[in-house]
Amino acid sequence: MGLKRADDAGVYKITDEIAIIQTVDFFTPVVDDPFTFGQIAAANALSDVYAMGGVPKTAMNLVCFPSKTMDMSILRSIIEGGLDKIKEAGVVLVGGHSVEDKEIKYGLSVTGFVHPERILTKNNIKTGDNLILTKPLGSGIVNTAVKGGLASPESIKKVIKIMAALNKNAADAMDRFSVHACTDITGFGLVGHMSEMVTDSEFGFEIFAGSVPVIQDAVYYAQMGLLPAGAHKNMKFYKNMVEIMPEVDPIVCDIFFDPQTSGGLLIAVDKKETDALLTDLMENGVDSAAVIGNVVKSAGVKIIINK
Repeated sequence: MGLKRADDAGVYKITDEIAIIQTVDFFTPVVDDPFTFGQIAAANALSDVYAMGGVPKTAMNLVCFPSKTMDMSILRSIIEGGLDKIKEAGVVLVGGHSVEDKEIKYGLSVTGFVHPERILTKNNIKTGDNLILTKPLGSGIVNTAVKGGLASPESIKKVIKIMAALNKNAADAMDRFSVHACTDITGFGLVGHMSEMVTDSEFGFEIFAGSVPVIQDAVYYAQMGLLPAGAHKNMKFYKNMVEIMPEVDPIVCDIFFDPQTSGGLLIAVDKKETDALLTDLMENGVDSAAVIGNVVKSAGVKIIINK
């Protein structure tokens, strides 16, 4: 699984029982605190392995840093934050690479293991599957408010906790049930990543807006017009994939296009096991998880958003 089939990570079969998952991700700071930035960047990079149904095993640091103009203690704190999440995930840091750059960037190259028959892809959904989202939406909007100096301390604390949370517990729960497909919600927003799951297929999604978990402060900031540029790009690119019913709150719909940083998993699970999986997620600390819709046959518009 690689360039010919876009998915969250590449997969290479080693034996009949072992395949390796490989992924890489790094970005510029989304928060001011270096340690917290390191945590979020590491959690984000590890997420793609979880989305493929795998277990991350090793990681390598990727660093761009202006060492001539910025104190090295900042870089040390970033790496310590990343290492904190790496250890929490049970992953071994085996090396890395750094370059001099005018702008800070940090992330990881991650390798994980998965059984070849347990790989989760984006597009293996089945008619009647239910969709579970494991983290609330709105981190991009809140981060925009932070950059504008308009976010409250409570909002900042809340969004940091969400972004820094590993998707490990959600992935562990998935492994115990009949999950057919999975992806993680990041830069393309909920609608964008759902679109990737149904493009060129006979399936579509019916989404119930009132069931989608959302950071409440993000609704307030969206009403103020604090949508990140990425949200507008996502709306423009994916508008032909979605039909929004008139009764749905337009502000909530805006949040569905919001680019997420280290977002949750979107899980397509057999409807007979949905309640049990949801209970398992809740019992293991994934307390924002919610059923947000289901898979339907669709030859036309791929995503229908109802109230």
